[in-house]
Amino acid sequence: LVSGREEIKAASRSSPQPMSPSDFLDKLMGRTSGYDARIRPNFKGPPVNVTCNIFINSFGSVTETTMDYRVNVFLRQQWNDPRLAYREYPDDSLDLDPSMLDSIWKPDLFFANEKGANFHEVTTDNKLLRIFKNGNVLYSIRLTLILSCPMDLKNFPMDIQTCTMQLESFGYTMNDLIFEWLEEQEAVQVAEGLTLPQFILRDEKDLGYCTKYYNTGKFTCIEVKFHLERQMGYYLIQMYIPSLLIVILSWVSFWINMDAAPARVGLGITTVLTMTTQSAGSRASLPKVSYVKAIDIWMAVCLLFVFAALLEYAAVNFVSRQHKEFIRLRRRQRRQRMEEELVRESHFYLRGYGLGHCLQPKDRAGGGPGIYSPTPASMLLREGESLRRCYIDRAKRIDTISRAVFPFTFLVFNIFYWVVYKVLRSEDIHSLP
Repeated sequence: LVSGREEIKAASRSSPQPMSPSDFLDKLMGRTSGYDARIRPNFKGPPVNVTCNIFINSFGSVTETTMDYRVNVFLRQQWNDPRLAYREYPDDSLDLDPSMLDSIWKPDLFFANEKGANFHEVTTDNKLLRIFKNGNVLYSIRLTLILSCPMDLKNFPMDIQTCTMQLESFGYTMNDLIFEWLEEQEAVQVAEGLTLPQFILRDEKDLGYCTKYYNTGKFTCIEVKFHLERQMGYYLIQMYIPSLLIVILSWVSFWINMDAAPARVGLGITTVLTMTTQSAGSRASLPKVSYVKAIDIWMAVCLLFVFAALLEYAAVNFVSRQHKEFIRLRRRQRRQRMEEELVRESHFYLRGYGLGHCLQPKDRAGGGPGIYSPTPASMLLREGESLRRCYIDRAKRIDTISRAVFPFTFLVFNIFYWVVYKVLRSEDIHSLP
């Protein structure tokens, strides 16, 4: 029995003891392991291939004035580091504390079109480090990014914007480091139920390469393009429908009596000022671009229509008062004829009394005596009344024509406007690669 116990003790001493996790990590990447985080894998050899994929946690705050957008993502990078391959530990993979990230080599990835970014540290650093048995390393980090997105606002608010996200290496050239997307279906994933206030994030996302050439060398770069289709419900309620109603309101003056000058002038000026305020409000949330936008055309035409309605009353009022000017002219002409007749009668009497030699030569050559026959007052009144009715009828005809011309012209403009921007321009945008 004693000899059997001694054999068991000897066997237990000769069998290897399992390595503790701390000892294993020290051996794998500690100071005694010979691992140097300052040197990339395959140093002086082939470049390191880093596979990237993105999970979009939230997408929003697309701002036209600054032309950027805000996105919250999980950025995942995976590469192979032969120095981290192991066999001593039984697990196929190890999930390590984020503090171990300082002990291994990592790609120097940055976002080329970034305007601002921040890490997340609540409740701890939102980072993940996983090492596999074959030396593959998975590094995931949560980021909130503000990325620039140059926008073409010619079709605003019926536009489709393409915003990019570019991932680039800062210090390693393509001789040392190459970025690649994961499989196309899994390269960019979107959180389920993700919605944007004004846009629809289309399902198709273009993945590609954007290799950069600088004086310092050729650097790897990959990009993804997000297609954002604007929903114009807000702009219909806040801009298009109110401006449409203001234009229709300006046409009410065509049915108001032309003698009610305060009512028609007040209505015209009110609609013009309201339309001006509406137009200024539509541009308040947009950048000061030099080209004309779709909403600018709409607001300009609406302002033109309400201003034309105000000018129409000015024309009506002017025509309705033309008979007064005509009667005033006729009176002036009649007064001149009366003066001429009186002069001729005075010449006749001077010749009758033998005083013809007192006349001027031009008066002597004048014709014979004329008899002035004044126009009866009743005839003048009838003539003035007929002229007044004639010009008032012309003014009323202008109002009658305007009641049909203004709505018909605005209807034609609406058909042309919506067909161009909602059908033709939309097809052109959708056909772009």
